[in-house]
Amino acid sequence: MLLCVGRRGFHNHEILRPSYVEISRFIRDVNALSAPRRSNGQSSSRGHTLSRRLHYSHRSFQDVPSKSPEANLFDTYKSSLSFSSATHEILNLERPDFPRQEVVLHGYLGSRTDLSKNLYFVPLLSKDLSHSIQIVSSAKSIGGREHLAHKKLRSLDSNTPVVVRGLLKVREPAASKDLGDIKKIKTQEVELWDVQPLNEFPKDIIITPETVFSPEYRHLQIRQDKKLRDALAFRSKTAAICRDILSKDFGFTEIETPVLFKSTPEGAREFIVPTRRRGMAYALPQSPQQFKQILMASGISKYYQLAKCFRDEDRRADRQPEFTQLDLEMSFASGKDVMECIETLVRRLWNDMLDIKLPSPFLRMTYHQAMSTFGSDKPDIRVGMPIHRIGHLLPAGLIRMVTSLADPVLEVMLFQLGANDSNPGTTRKFVNDFLDSPEGSQFNDNIDGGPGIFVYNTKQPMQGLGPFGFEAAEEIERLLDPEPGDLIVLQARKNEDFHGGSTMIGNLRLALHRAAVAQGLIPAPQGFEPLWITDFPLFSPSSASEPGQGGAAGLASTHHPFTSPKSAEDVDLLLSDPSKVTGEHYDLVMNGVELGGGSRRVHNAAMQRYIMEEVLKMTPERVQEFSHLLEALRAGCPPHAGIALGFDRLIAVMLGRDSVRDVIAFPKSGKGEDMLVKSPSEMSEDVLKTYHLRLREEE
Repeated sequence: MLLCVGRRGFHNHEILRPSYVEISRFIRDVNALSAPRRSNGQSSSRGHTLSRRLHYSHRSFQDVPSKSPEANLFDTYKSSLSFSSATHEILNLERPDFPRQEVVLHGYLGSRTDLSKNLYFVPLLSKDLSHSIQIVSSAKSIGGREHLAHKKLRSLDSNTPVVVRGLLKVREPAASKDLGDIKKIKTQEVELWDVQPLNEFPKDIIITPETVFSPEYRHLQIRQDKKLRDALAFRSKTAAICRDILSKDFGFTEIETPVLFKSTPEGAREFIVPTRRRGMAYALPQSPQQFKQILMASGISKYYQLAKCFRDEDRRADRQPEFTQLDLEMSFASGKDVMECIETLVRRLWNDMLDIKLPSPFLRMTYHQAMSTFGSDKPDIRVGMPIHRIGHLLPAGLIRMVTSLADPVLEVMLFQLGANDSNPGTTRKFVNDFLDSPEGSQFNDNIDGGPGIFVYNTKQPMQGLGPFGFEAAEEIERLLDPEPGDLIVLQARKNEDFHGGSTMIGNLRLALHRAAVAQGLIPAPQGFEPLWITDFPLFSPSSASEPGQGGAAGLASTHHPFTSPKSAEDVDLLLSDPSKVTGEHYDLVMNGVELGGGSRRVHNAAMQRYIMEEVLKMTPERVQEFSHLLEALRAGCPPHAGIALGFDRLIAVMLGRDSVRDVIAFPKSGKGEDMLVKSPSEMSEDVLKTYHLRLREEE
């Protein structure tokens, strides 16, 4: 852990106390420097060099009782405005052959070790808190006078930002350990000549290795946790590589699009920004989608940006109301062109940042294949556990036991708990405990029926598969090839087309796997497995919770209303059966996480209007809100396609972090609040009046 300090600083870590040999060597050096040296009547140039001093203001350290607190404050602050530039960075002083020389260093004081009142040792931490070097302070200066810097050092607390001036010299390599995550410079040390504090570190802030700072102190979380700082640096380097590849290798142009937009029914709820013009408001963009399509109609062939996006969604796990997208669009292009570009980019990122080679090309799977085989539109294929449809072989009595649906689909999967020939009793206990837990309750309470649980046991009649009957039991054994102790799960669902992101058995598949990993019964999956999910339905049933574009057809765009049908046959289905239309929509998935999604767009204004008015049954007022886009498409817009990668989630997946909050400097909480700055904040009456707003009474 980085910066793990107590009231005095880094006292919780092992700090090397100077040996008597070091002390003796230090005293000899001071005596040698104190002795006058003359040569032909001239002062020694070496002694002259070592006696030079930078000029610092010491007014703030003098005791001036007559001054007011305000005067002392002003003097102290003024003394911190002017300070010498660093001659070296601490992390660059690691070379053992570094010449003996005067240095000026910037950094933070660590915990001081007082060998006596006349001799102090204190680590000076680098500006980025990655390295430290030992500072040696003596009470007596060359010539035997009292050393003012020694007195000043005694008055300063750990974590104080300082400028240190002194003599860099070789020391015997230290055998002590590093200061936690801070690497020691073990072959050099600095004899203190002067120290200038640039601020204070308050005594009421106590940091120890056990300290866990709440989000209200995000600045201290970042300062204390090296992993957080490393993640932010990793994020910066990744963004630079993305820019380099897209600009230089693919010829994209980085273009910023407006953040103050207008409200349009793309699908998600928006954040509204009121203005002083009565009744007028901006909306923050859900994505740059409409602007980038307008750019395609503007003669920009390849656009990209790292864009801020905003969605006022119900709080879901690991979602942020504001997030960053790597957004791009290509004219005269199809989805195939975009996927090839993104594969090159992602492979390069994994290679350059992680030294990992991803497969080429990425695996591709249709939406229907993903939902039927893994019960998810973003499957983690490392987990295995494919799902099979088996209902046609099951006896009616067993079907009635697992569901009350009249014409259900029955699906089965195999879950192996550990190695082959595992104990059936262990498996039974695991699954019973899981289903009795809060996480398992949703599966027991499933309105389509709870899961049927069977443990394969060679010591029981029909290996524990008696309820399946002989024919279905034989098919189960042929299909799943179970071993003793394996878990066989049977689940029912409605006999209808897939829609949404997962099925109940797909959710159960992941939940069982997570629980077994958490209990140490099976290892966590390793590596990276990218894949494309393609051929999503263009439209999905709308609902009260997912109103989509607010049309009257009972349908909503699965992606957004600008996605194109995939083929000529799909265009014809717009007339006869829109629910059967496949869209040219593709998602990039890595280890069960959706990294991004894109599509080929509708580039014809008349077709775009037809989808809005005749298929989605949007009101004329709603359609009119897209008039700017329709006008741009009408001006001979070429075919175009694009994608948006969730940049926060991309970084989290690359680093193996469970939450995007661990890769964002100042994230929002699960309630959408910034606990550090206390936003959102309550609007005052003056603000409400300025923006012509009035709060409605709660119903």
